Amino acid sequence: MAEKSKRNVPAVLRLLGSLLVILGAILLLPLLAGWAWGDGDAVAVAFLLPAAGAAGAGLFLRALTPERDIPPRVAALACTGAWIAFSAVGAVPFMIAVKASFIDSFFETMSGFTTTGITMFTGLDGWPRSLLLWRALTQWIGGLGILTFFLVISRHRSGDHRLFGAESHKVEMGRPVPGLSHTLKILWGIYVSLTLAVGGALVLAGMPVFDSVCHSLTTLSTGGFSPHDASIGFYRQAGYAHFRAIETIVIVGMLLGGINFFIHYRLSKGEWRALGDNTEMRWFWGIAGGAAALILAERLGRTGALPGADTVRDVVFQAVSIMTTTGFATRNIAGPWFGPAARLIFLGLMVVGGCVGSTGGGFKVMRTAMLSKEVWREIFNFRHGRHLVTCVTVDGKAVPVGEIRRAGGLFFAWLGLVALGGIVTAGLTGMAGLRSASGMFSALGNVGPCYISQAELGALPAAVKAVYIVGMLAGRLEIIPVLLFFIPRSWRS
Repeated sequence: MAEKSKRNVPAVLRLLGSLLVILGAILLLPLLAGWAWGDGDAVAVAFLLPAAGAAGAGLFLRALTPERDIPPRVAALACTGAWIAFSAVGAVPFMIAVKASFIDSFFETMSGFTTTGITMFTGLDGWPRSLLLWRALTQWIGGLGILTFFLVISRHRSGDHRLFGAESHKVEMGRPVPGLSHTLKILWGIYVSLTLAVGGALVLAGMPVFDSVCHSLTTLSTGGFSPHDASIGFYRQAGYAHFRAIETIVIVGMLLGGINFFIHYRLSKGEWRALGDNTEMRWFWGIAGGAAALILAERLGRTGALPGADTVRDVVFQAVSIMTTTGFATRNIAGPWFGPAARLIFLGLMVVGGCVGSTGGGFKVMRTAMLSKEVWREIFNFRHGRHLVTCVTVDGKAVPVGEIRRAGGLFFAWLGLVALGGIVTAGLTGMAGLRSASGMFSALGNVGPCYISQAELGALPAAVKAVYIVGMLAGRLEIIPVLLFFIPRSWRS
């Protein structure tokens, strides 16, 4: 037992070292962009210091620790440690460039790498462009996951499939081609291609090139960071002639990010039936469409006026934004434009989230469908007698009982963490129950918007911010790896 413990920590440190070297290289991108844009020496130092520090620390850890095979559980520990280390290093540019506190900077970077999108900062329109690019890059990197870098580094070691499974949030899904490395090349190729397509479409719609770059990075990653405080609503407020086209393109981009990337692979092969020939996609369209219809119905009841095209687009935009956990906004979901029923619907969408194998967060559409089928199975058995032997099936295949139990366990953990976050927020701030809970709904679902105003978010006590940080990380890594990370016995055996 002690010998295993001695091997676990060095194995984790070596993987972290490899990733820190990669992070150091990534930090050079906004550094070089800032020099080209003339952001100034102070901003350049904000990226140069963490880049050098990350690369140096990474090389030191690699030289200090031997290369070893690692079991899946240790890989999960490395996964959680990598997200924490990346967020700590990635926080430095905010601390230097805009003189932000460490807790706010760490929060912002964790929000980026987990593709959550909750922000601690205002005044983004006046920030250096290199810093805004860094915010967008954190979300794009986190979209398909830092864990894919683990797979490249350790592709010949044991436990690779478990790393892939943890990041892609899969229940059970096939790969488009044999071989994990080949699969990842295909997925990243699709990811890059869709990012370029969205960015190009936004430029054609009249969005400035820099804004298009940032928004394409944060749309496909379903992250939601924007270089403007008003998010996508900025283009309507600023009087852009084609703001409707911009909003429509972003809706399509968010849907692309929220759909299973293996569906994209099938679509690239001309299999258009993939958009509706499986349970998850039918549930995805049904939940998104049903939520939008209910919100429109409530608005009709409140205003007495039939919704026009702009109203329909606003509702569809926010329903898609919340369900895919992107978090862009054209309307404030906490404002009077949306009614009380809409606010509850948004909370439900935060829980459901995107599809399995997408860049979206949340509990996942597939698991929602599975647990719903399990409820109906229990009702059927109760009606017809417990002597019947039945099972949950998805797309004609029986779902293993262990997978249903795992989904049930995750859902219970979800409820527990939401309750914890809501209680801590209410206890330390005095906010009302729904508003207090909404912050943790958003953090755990990796969504972004909630019913706490931007000014109140920045003023939250450090303890509440720390709980939300844990929530964002737990939501992205599906809770279990994070719990393992904070249990000492996980490191000893």
